[in-house]
Parts: sequence; C-alpha cells; structure tokens
Amino acid sequence: MTTQLHLAAQYLAAAGISFVDKKEDDSHTNLGFSIEKESLFTRNLDQKPIVLSLNYKTFGLEWNDNNSITTLLLNGKTHKEVLEWVNNLASKSNLSKPYTYDLHYELPYQITDEYIFNLEDTSTLQKLKEQRILANTVLEEFLKTNHLDSEIRIWPHHFDTGAFAPIEDSSGISIGLGMAIPDTMIDDYYFYISGYHGHDGMNTSSFKELSIGTWKNDGFKGAVLPITGIDEKQGVYFFNEALAAYKS
Repeated sequence: MTTQLHLAAQYLAAAGISFVDKKEDDSHTNLGFSIEKESLFTRNLDQKPIVLSLNYKTFGLEWNDNNSITTLLLNGKTHKEVLEWVNNLASKSNLSKPYTYDLHYELPYQITDEYIFNLEDTSTLQKLKEQRILANTVLEEFLKTNHLDSEIRIWPHHFDTGAFAPIEDSSGISIGLGMAIPDTMIDDYYFYISGYHGHDGMNTSSFKELSIGTWKNDGFKGAVLPITGIDEKQGVYFFNEALAAYKS
C-alpha cells in the first residue's frame, strides 16, 4: 500500500507542477496533510480555492473546487483513467492551462497507462493513515515546544513528512526532521532528525548514545527511530533528546 499511496500522491505533485508558481526549493510540489480530513492535499491551484487531495480513508482522489467535492475512488482504476479524470476536472474548473503529468524527478518504481490501483488491505491503509497522523502530531508538538517555525509537508519524491528550521541561537545550526518511508537503511517507517551547518550535515560520531533511537553517521548523518510501537510522547522525546545533543 505504501507504493500505491506514493504513486497516487504523484497526481497531486503533478498538479502542483502544473498549477502552482515554481519555487527553487521545489516546495510548489509538496503536500500538506489534514488530520481532520485524513488526506494529503496540494497548495491552492492556479491561485484559486481549488485543491486536489488524496483521502487515506477512502483511497480516493478528491477535486475540491470551492465547496464542491468530486471524488474518484482509486481501487480498480488505471493510471490512464485517473489522468483523464484529473484533466477533465481541471478543464471544468477553468484553470489557466492543461494538467500535465510530467515529473522532474525519478521514483523507485515505474507506472504505465495500464497500471491498476488495487486496495488489497484496508487494515494496512488504516495503519498508514495513523502513521501520517502521528507524524504530524509529533512534529507539531516538537516545533511548538522548542519555538521553531516550519511548515510540515510531505515531499512527493521521497514521500517523507518533513520540517526544516533554524535554531534561534548563535550556533548557526538548522535541523531537518520528519518521518520517512521504509528504505535501504531501515525496513520500517521511521522518525529522523539531522543537524546542519549551512548545507553540510553534522558529524554525530562523538554524540552521546540516545536513550531512544540511534545515531547514524555513514551517508545519512543524524538520528533515527523506527516508528512501530512508538506513541506521540516517545516521538517527541526522541526529537527533543536529539536536539539537545545538537545544541550542546
């Protein structure tokens, strides 16, 4: 289901590429997550009150045009059918140009016109939704507690929930943190945090061992914590303990 959600999120990213003013940091492609609506969502499209969202509860795309919502349930739909649906609604909403599915980054899997979305396991979908909710909740609390200012966004390339903020002191340190999907480093969704001086990741080899989570210093420089079995309190504690190490 992670792969299917990642692929489905690309329809939203393509909408950002098509209808949101381009930003050098690629933030026009990134997505928000609504805990209340249990959905990923784009920024406003074409500077209008229009967003495209991906509902985790229904496994469906939603075209939100003012107060009108049009839904496409993805189960059983082909990639070609989804593109036709989005194109049709973009045209009906009188957006300034056509919707184009043209990603400028590579994904770890390919999609063709004949690809079919298949809702195999609703319990897994529920679990993935709960993990996104946990990530947003933990990051919101951590940022608030430490008086840090950052958007919390899902980046469609790596599909991580992420935030980035400078530490407001004389250290010149910034931190990037969030929740990543399983990869070659950890075969589980996991929390991560890295410290930076400018664009350079900080070496963690001399840092004190964490009471929850693990420091990494080979390739990725930072701390990680597999998310399975972790609650909000533990997640916030992990980030706070790692932040304290960067600030010490």
